[in-house]
Amino acid sequence: MGGLLESLKAGFEALPAPLVEAQGLGASRRAALASALADGLPGARVEAWKYTSLRALAARDFAPARAGVVDTALVADIPAPRLVFVNGRFDAALSDRSELPDGVELRPMSEALDGDDPRAVAVFGRRFERADEIFARLNAALAVEGVRLSVAADTAVAAPLHLVFLGAPSGGDQAAHLRHLVELRTGASATVVEHHLGAGAHRHLTNHLVHIHLARGARLKHARVQDEDAGASLIARTDAVLGSGAEYRRADLELGAALSRHELNIALQGEGAAAIAGGVLLADGRRHLDTRLGIEHQARDTRCELPWRGLADQRGRAVFHGGILIQAGADGSDANLSNKNLLLSESAEIDTQPVLVIHADEVKAAHGATVGRLDETALFYLRSRGLGREQARQLLIQAFLREPLAALDDAGLAESLGARITDRLDRKDVSA
Repeated sequence: MGGLLESLKAGFEALPAPLVEAQGLGASRRAALASALADGLPGARVEAWKYTSLRALAARDFAPARAGVVDTALVADIPAPRLVFVNGRFDAALSDRSELPDGVELRPMSEALDGDDPRAVAVFGRRFERADEIFARLNAALAVEGVRLSVAADTAVAAPLHLVFLGAPSGGDQAAHLRHLVELRTGASATVVEHHLGAGAHRHLTNHLVHIHLARGARLKHARVQDEDAGASLIARTDAVLGSGAEYRRADLELGAALSRHELNIALQGEGAAAIAGGVLLADGRRHLDTRLGIEHQARDTRCELPWRGLADQRGRAVFHGGILIQAGADGSDANLSNKNLLLSESAEIDTQPVLVIHADEVKAAHGATVGRLDETALFYLRSRGLGREQARQLLIQAFLREPLAALDDAGLAESLGARITDRLDRKDVSA
C-alpha cells in the first residue's frame, strides 16, 4: 500500500463519517492527520527519537484493527471492576463494572463521546505541533475509543480499577488507537492498574494517549504492566497534571513487545504536588524498549522521586531519557532521578540520558545514571551460602528490578508486580 502512514490514512478514510464528525471533531481530526502526513515519521535528527528507529515500522502496512476472540482465562485472574478492550474495541462481555462504588464513573470513551461530556471532547480537540509528536497527532485523528474515568470529590476508591488491553490475532498487521481521560476531583483517591497483554503470536501496532488530571489533594496510585506479544509495537504517551497537594504514585513494567516506547510527562502545577514514579525496562531477545520522562516543577515545594531500572540481554536495547525541569519561582522543589542499568550481554545495548535544568533558587536536586554488570562480590556471597550460580544470579536480578516498585507505597500491589517480573524472567526471550 505504501507503508505505515499511507495505510493509516486509508484507515482514516474508511472510518464511518458519524465517528469522524462526532462532537464537532471532524475538522480537528483531519487537520491532525494532514499535519502528521506532511511532517512524516521522525528520524534520528529529531532528538527525541535519536535512539529509536522507526524505519522497520514505517515500511509496514497496518489495516484498522478488527474484532478478535481471546481466551477468557486471560482476564479470569483480573478482578472487578475492570474494563477490557480487545484490539482496541471495548469488550462488554469480558468487562465487569458491577462493583463500582458511588462517585466513580468508569466507561468506554465511546460512551462519553456519545453523551454530554465536555471534558472528553476537550481532550480530543487538543493539538500537537512538535516534530516528535507525530503519534499524538495520529491518535488525535484516529482514536475513537478508550477509557473515561472520573472520581468525585472526597471519594476514596478502595479496590483497584483495572484497565485491560488485549491484542488478539484476526488476520494481518493491524493498528488500534486509543485515547483515555482520568480525572480525580478534589480530595479523591484511587488505584488504577493498566494491563497491556498479548493473546497469542500477533503483530500489531497500538497507539495510546492518556490524559490524567489530579485536582487539589487528590491521590492516584497507577501501575502499568506492558507484557505484549513478541511481535507487537506499542507507542504510548501519558500526560499528567497535578494540582496543589496532589500526589501521583506510579510504577511501570516494560516487559514485552518488539518495540515499545512510552513517554511520561508530569506537570507539577500546584504548590506541594508530588510525583513518585518508578519503572523497569527488561530488554532481552531483540526487544527495543524506550522510556522518556519529562517532569516539570511549576510551583513551590513540589517533589519528584524517579527510581528507574533497566536490564538488557542478548540483543535487546533499552533506551531511557529522564528530564527534570525546575521552573523559575518553583523554590523549595525537591527532585531526584536515579537510572541504574544491568548490561548482561556484549550484544545488548543501553542508552541513558538524565537531564536536569534548574531556573529556581533554594532547590534540592540530584540525578544520575549507571550501566554495569552484576555485582560479583554479592554473587560470590550468595554462592558461598549454598546457591548455584544461576540461582544466585536470578536472585540478584530480581532484587535489582523490584527496587522501583516501592514508589507505589502499596505492598500488595508491589508484590503482584514483582511476581510479574519473576514470571517474565522465567520465560526469558530466546529469539536473539
